[in-house]
Parts: sequence; structure tokens; C-alpha cells
Amino acid sequence: MRRVVVLGRGGAGKSTLAARLGTALDLPVVELDKHFWPPDLTPMAKDRWAEVQRGLVRDARWVLDGDLGPYDVLPVRLRAADTVVVLDFPLWRCAWRALRRSRENRAFWHWLLTYRRRGLPVVLAAVGEHAGGAAVHRLRGPAAIERFLASAANA
Repeated sequence: MRRVVVLGRGGAGKSTLAARLGTALDLPVVELDKHFWPPDLTPMAKDRWAEVQRGLVRDARWVLDGDLGPYDVLPVRLRAADTVVVLDFPLWRCAWRALRRSRENRAFWHWLLTYRRRGLPVVLAAVGEHAGGAAVHRLRGPAAIERFLASAANA
């Protein structure tokens, strides 16, 4: 595992998993939100976002943490990944974490509430189409994360 993409609904724990994985594997962690969202929260144009990602994936080793929902351009980072982790946690867990973490806008809550029905199928289709050479892990709860981290640390 040298090039890992972490995807999932808001509040699923992508950043926490990415940080732990980065520590366990001595990989730099890149939080995509910091590269995508400007201070005024205007979404970046898709062609510009693809260009930014092309720069990020040039490095030989990384964990890319983020799922930007309808604004995302997944193929760039999926094609470069050797491992894809999709966090598929229940809505109640993600909503609770999102509520505890910060105040989010209406678009975020819409994405969070509709993710399993709308966002996840798009993510899984993109993974199937663009991450052909990558190991794909769909984790559905905290115990699955712990097992994944243990196996990664022992690999």
C-alpha cells in the first residue's frame, strides 16, 4: 500500500482513518478538502479540480482523504491508486459525527442524507471503472476499520 484513496459519506471517519493509515504505513496524508474548498466555499470547477489532483498523484506515496460528492472528479485519483477504501457506514453514525464536529451547510446535509442512494452508487461505479488494478476495501463499521488497519500494519 503506497497510494491509497479514502472515500465515503461525510462523518464516516475518512480523515481519522487516513491519519491512522498514514502513521501506520509512514505515508503522507493529503486532505483533499484543503485543496478543493476556498474560504468562500465556492466549488472549484471540475477541470481545475482534475488538474489539481494530477499534481497530487504525481508523488510516489500518499493517502488521499476526501469525497467531494457531486463536485468530485474521481477518475484521476482512482487510476493512480493501488488501494481504495470506501467507508460505507450507516446514516445515523455519520450524522451524529457530523453534528458533533461542526456546523455544516444545507448542501452538505443533502449529500449526507442521500449518499447511500445517490452518491455511493456513483462512487462504486467509478471505482469499478477506474481503479481496476487497485485493491478495494468496503468497510461498514469501526470493527472493520480496526481489522483493516491491523492487516495494513502487518503487510
